[in-house]
Amino acid sequence: MKSAIIILVIGFLVFEFIEHVAIPLIWFIKNRNKRSNYGVTGMIGKVVEIKRWDKTEGQVLLNGELWKAFCDVPLPVDGKALIHDVEGLTLKLTPYED
Repeated sequence: MKSAIIILVIGFLVFEFIEHVAIPLIWFIKNRNKRSNYGVTGMIGKVVEIKRWDKTEGQVLLNGELWKAFCDVPLPVDGKALIHDVEGLTLKLTPYED
């Protein structure tokens, strides 16, 4: 009876170790080089729709939200642009080419 309890406790500890240490460690190693889909790094390379534009700055729509943006060249309203970089809450854009 004692040996059965010891085997159950050891089995439980091994299961918990695998579940809480080994699997998360394997998952972390597998996904460590993937680019984040969220935050600033996830925004770079996305296409935005230009809502308001005046010379080199304006507002664009990204995921249902308006963002302040600027570009070195004028962009057409209702056109598209590509996010090149993010500085604070301002997006740096480049013209989008189909």
